[in-house]
Amino acid sequence: MDEKLIPFNRISFDSGEIARIKEAVENGHVSGDGPFSKKAEAILSKMHEGARVLLTPSCSHALELAARLIGFEPGDEVIVPSFTFVTSVSSFVSHGATPVFCDIDPMTLGLDLEEAGKLITPKTKAIVLVHYGGVPANPEGFSRLAQDHGLILIEDNAHGLGGTSNGKKLGTFGALSTLSFHETKNVSCGEGGALVINDAQFIERAEILREKGTDRSRFFRGQVDKYTWVDNGSSWVVSDILSSILVAQLGRFSQIQAARERLWSRYYEELSGWATLNGLILQARYVSHTFHMFYLIFSEVEYRDAFIALMKSKGVMAVFHYQPLHKSTVGGRWVEKGIDFPVTDRVSAGLVRLPMFAGLSSAEQTRVITSTKSFSSLPNNLGRDSQDIGQ
Repeated sequence: MDEKLIPFNRISFDSGEIARIKEAVENGHVSGDGPFSKKAEAILSKMHEGARVLLTPSCSHALELAARLIGFEPGDEVIVPSFTFVTSVSSFVSHGATPVFCDIDPMTLGLDLEEAGKLITPKTKAIVLVHYGGVPANPEGFSRLAQDHGLILIEDNAHGLGGTSNGKKLGTFGALSTLSFHETKNVSCGEGGALVINDAQFIERAEILREKGTDRSRFFRGQVDKYTWVDNGSSWVVSDILSSILVAQLGRFSQIQAARERLWSRYYEELSGWATLNGLILQARYVSHTFHMFYLIFSEVEYRDAFIALMKSKGVMAVFHYQPLHKSTVGGRWVEKGIDFPVTDRVSAGLVRLPMFAGLSSAEQTRVITSTKSFSSLPNNLGRDSQDIGQ
């Protein structure tokens, strides 16, 4: 194969990121909570209606910090999706919570509100709501559900920076929410994350836990004359070099999003007819989202795997996504025999993501689309199930 491989993802950096890194080095402060860290937190706070934002080394660290703040006791339950990245669940298990897996909504691929409501017991303490692909997972409904039952809502918004639901920003519905700046995300600094704190009662302790369990933040604000060990925390701060990259990326946020929207729209326009003829499902166009990914859903895992193999032979990296956590070695410990998750299983077995990054050229996207359309032997055998997922 002579053509260059089109990767699933490629970072979208330019000279701005290099200039910011140079500035961070010249500032002489490259450890955590430096000038760029504070600037990035201020920008993110403005994007989240003034919430307190703390940068973390990853979204996983932000989820762990959220779990510590909530303070789970033995037996406390947290309702979680099975179709998600492992740390959306393991972060809470590691800090004492018992996971209760829930099936996903066929439209949003986030938690199913009705199913989640059935799982609430006197032991339930929190709900983790994942906005998969940056699609709002009915945060209004889950906010009401949490409020009605006295539960804490955490939004895992790793895919949804800048997204909205009925005009309100994703990440502002729960008491806490988390962000990811991994290299696969719309805005990236390689590795990084953030905890968004919408409930002010968590702010002071979050600062302490993140700073190794010390009241160092209060010291630097002049609130105490020295800082010391006051809680059992860890080091959840980010190097100012990484923060400088994040500041540069946030400065180009509108540009990055516009590029991703153009790519997503072209995929949808040129592949919709092919998908209908071949019995596939695409993410619904009228659903609000952040253009984080473009996915196809095949009716059978065999078709999905054959498609991925064909794309690879043509020099295009198309990839599947999460394996159901309820079927994992660890996750299966908390699933009672006879309980199933039909939408999760169906989506996980059939979903494929196409290359999607701001720097994908028109010529590269043409290759992806042409290669995709060459897979034309799939019979239309979804029948009525085509109405059950993403339609």
